[in-house]
Amino acid sequence: MADKPKILYLVTEDWYFCSHRLPIARAARDAGLEVVVATRVQDHRDEIERGGFTLIPLDFPRRLSNPWRELSTLIAIIRLYRAERPDIVHHVAMKPVVLGSVAALMTGVPRVINALAGLGYVFAGVSAKARILRFLNGLAFRLLLNRPTSRVIVQNPDDRDTLIGAGIVEAEQMVLIRGSGVDVARFTPAPEPEGRPRLAFVSRMLWSKGAGVLVEAARVLKARGVAIDIVLAGLPDAANPASVSEAELKAWHQEGAVEWIGFVNDVPALLAGCHIVALPSFYGEGVPKCLLEAAASARPIVAADGPGLREIVSDGVNGILVPPRDAEALADAIERLAGDRTLRRRMGQAGRRIAEDSFAEEIVVGETLALYRQVLGARWPGGG
Repeated sequence: MADKPKILYLVTEDWYFCSHRLPIARAARDAGLEVVVATRVQDHRDEIERGGFTLIPLDFPRRLSNPWRELSTLIAIIRLYRAERPDIVHHVAMKPVVLGSVAALMTGVPRVINALAGLGYVFAGVSAKARILRFLNGLAFRLLLNRPTSRVIVQNPDDRDTLIGAGIVEAEQMVLIRGSGVDVARFTPAPEPEGRPRLAFVSRMLWSKGAGVLVEAARVLKARGVAIDIVLAGLPDAANPASVSEAELKAWHQEGAVEWIGFVNDVPALLAGCHIVALPSFYGEGVPKCLLEAAASARPIVAADGPGLREIVSDGVNGILVPPRDAEALADAIERLAGDRTLRRRMGQAGRRIAEDSFAEEIVVGETLALYRQVLGARWPGGG
């Protein structure tokens, strides 16, 4: 493999690499690159190694921890980069971007791709902690992300304009690639199930993803006597300060306004068994994969009108956008779709077209490979 250019992916979690970056890594491998994946390994070792990739376990806590542990993580990444000597590193999400970029600078990695999957809690949060982290991340980004040999991938124009407008990242460093793509052969339209309408919320169980707002809307709908079942599919995220507790989720379930079903492995089957998908997030999204999957499955969407969400949801076309944190408006939109099968069908068909034309996996993979080829130049297999 000595003559192959080497790409190293730095990702916090193995499940996230598999769900959001595995098709891109496969395409890089097929194009002739040696692929190394450095991540915290839990349940997906076999899936990663079956791809023919070198997997390097890395203790990489997503949540901000004490300074000594953060320093220990940084030292481990520096040692990794010195040992592997990659031609290009691809950092995915906020923490790998910051620590990985420091390590790349210190070890002389020649090419750096920094992928921000939304600006998330740090840029969307209103707490004192979020404001402090926003200030510190802004300083770090200014110092690290504007090197001539680096590029910054964002998933929506709002994030691009925020970073450029604040003077954090220079415009020439930015690349817009809209999301992680969706497998339109796996997520396909299915006829609506008969009977009472069913709405799915498929996400990590975070307050900032709109879980609490949706529960409030469910209570409003129940009080109105609207016939609809609302399902929460996903788990709490202990590494995120905005996580809903398991006790709270169980209490919501017992109350009866929503049903919490936990983690769902077969998401295509879940979407085939529902009529509507909702994500009233105010998190600071990139382009949510769950909504790409909903659109590809021809399901109408109700979402908050915010960055990343309005990339996939065109109001009145394939779904309805509502003001963030507005449970009454959310309930109104859900009630409208629950009572109008023709509207659901029309919006679902439009969503499928949008997914195929703009967000299919092949599109995102092709755009990412084009970026790799651009930055590798003559090191690209077969020449630049």
